[in-house]
Amino acid sequence: MAALIPPLKPYQLISMSFPFICRSSSPKSPPTKLALHSSASSSAVTERKLPVLLFDIMDTIVRDPFYHDIPAFFGMSMKELLDCKHPTAWIEFEKGLIDEMELAKIFFKDGRHFDLEGLKSCIYQGYSYIEGVEELLSTLKDNGYEMHAFTNYPIWYRMIEDKLKLSSYLSWTFCSCTIGKRKPDPQFYSEVLRHLDTEPQNCVFIDDRLKNIEAAKEAGITGIQFKNAVSLQQDLSLLGITFQNSNTKMHENRI
Repeated sequence: MAALIPPLKPYQLISMSFPFICRSSSPKSPPTKLALHSSASSSAVTERKLPVLLFDIMDTIVRDPFYHDIPAFFGMSMKELLDCKHPTAWIEFEKGLIDEMELAKIFFKDGRHFDLEGLKSCIYQGYSYIEGVEELLSTLKDNGYEMHAFTNYPIWYRMIEDKLKLSSYLSWTFCSCTIGKRKPDPQFYSEVLRHLDTEPQNCVFIDDRLKNIEAAKEAGITGIQFKNAVSLQQDLSLLGITFQNSNTKMHENRI
């Protein structure tokens, strides 16, 4: 299994109306004060601003080409594609159990050949930010929130990064292909909390799929089902998450 991609530097809670707690699950190194060493060996202490925001990627931040573009690439309806594709190949690819060449061999149940590079190009062209989400991420970053991807996706997440530069706003920390687990597996949520070294009450998870939100709630994590960028800002604001000093504001008449 590949190693975890290092997360963004953490920040500590300053003040919030929502009752996020500021204690570590590890007794050895509580995250309330973290020393950050410079090349000159001087140290500084910064604070972790809570909650930590965990984002699903596909159809939450990024348009998912699988449903919109891939059936057309194969000249099929979605039903036809689902009927003839291998039932577990994509899941295995998302978990990092097979590489893209192995995926190409078993993508269809009958083993038919297809243009893998053409498919990747189609997918790449289909990636775009969902309306309003990039501005929302920028605002959250400007307000000092720690944000991580928490997503089911294969190694092709690198194509998303290449096109959309999501790392400008969040860290690709929790991808199924690097962790070897997929949502809604409870162990995936436990791994996220262990790596972040924080309590579940300190995290907010945003996903378009209700089953993944329900699994987050089972783990003690606050969950928000994504519908659109405007409703997401409203839901986050209700949790006490601030959107001050924003260059891009979402107007109340759009809510």
